[in-house]
Amino acid sequence: MNSDFHYYATYCAAILAGYSHEESQDIAYSDRFVDQCTVTVLKKLKAPAAAATTQLPLEMMEVRTDIVGLQDITRIWSSFHFLPRDLNSDPEKRCSKRYRNKYRLICGPNGELLKSTVELAHGKSIQAVGLAMHILSDTWAHTFFAGTPSMVINNMTNRCFEILPDGTERRITFRHSALTPDDLDNSIYTSSIYVNYENSIMNLGHGRIGHLPDYSFIKYKFMPSWGGYEEIIKDNPSDYMHAFCQMITAMKYLRGEYDSFECGKYDFDAIKGLEDEIVAIINKRQLSSADDWKALGEKLSGHEIEPYDIEKYKNEYLNAAKGDKDNTALGRFILAALAQKSMVTSKIFQTGSKLAGYSVDYQQKGFKGVKAYRKLTENDKEADDE
Repeated sequence: MNSDFHYYATYCAAILAGYSHEESQDIAYSDRFVDQCTVTVLKKLKAPAAAATTQLPLEMMEVRTDIVGLQDITRIWSSFHFLPRDLNSDPEKRCSKRYRNKYRLICGPNGELLKSTVELAHGKSIQAVGLAMHILSDTWAHTFFAGTPSMVINNMTNRCFEILPDGTERRITFRHSALTPDDLDNSIYTSSIYVNYENSIMNLGHGRIGHLPDYSFIKYKFMPSWGGYEEIIKDNPSDYMHAFCQMITAMKYLRGEYDSFECGKYDFDAIKGLEDEIVAIINKRQLSSADDWKALGEKLSGHEIEPYDIEKYKNEYLNAAKGDKDNTALGRFILAALAQKSMVTSKIFQTGSKLAGYSVDYQQKGFKGVKAYRKLTENDKEADDE
């Protein structure tokens, strides 16, 4: 999803879930920060690099794609952006264990890991709520792709069509100019370069289909490499509405209004009277919906929403005494990120896959566990080629 949804739409959902203006801003900040909390940022904060929740393009250019590098990539992208729907799923055809392990990382909504993610944030900080909302909404946007480099999973054929509101289809053209904005009027979008190498970072997530999964307005069909030569229709307007209403449900649970969180439940009642406005925002063809979501959020709360500023909590963290850093906004985000990464890595490891490396329970062992975890992955020289 684009930053507009991860910040302003999340703010709107938090307000509708019953959080205050200040709480909603912090939830939105943490949701957005998931896309910017890199090793580079953490090093500047002198914070644990293991808490990284993303890798920016410049970092990805230098990333290693040996077993250790691939494990680090998978830990980050599967934990925070491409949460696997079903770690026990199997492709229909006979295949190797290596392929099956990658197939099981395909993202989708309403899986067991989503339930675990939301429950993990229960009783924790506001920052943990925002982090969980980022992951929840991405399960809808990033459906059908996996958070590990894989040509056999994430590649697609060049037959991709946009389904326009009148039902007609228009062929999508992909180009590879990252500095050129997508041309929405002519269905020309930027995607990663085709590389005939299984573990190329060009084959990470939805790179091969560009930003199509991140636009709320688009409905399209494509044929993924893993799909057995069957086309898939991706209806983003419907998915984004479900993601928005599921965030409200999840945050009501996290706020204590519900005793439990159940997948597949969406609080459509919370948006009564707002349906037309929200549908209009979601369906509007534009590169960014930030202004529209912002206007809705300010209408709902009666307060002005601060523009996102990555530097907002930097000094608070840097100036805090060593023993007090965990009690800062960024400190609480870091703790939530470490817990989430530990949980997802553990679940993947329990399936017999080492794609995300070894598992160490951060909840029990804290930073000592993270250091041991990193040491284990650094010493692991075996490729999972079984």
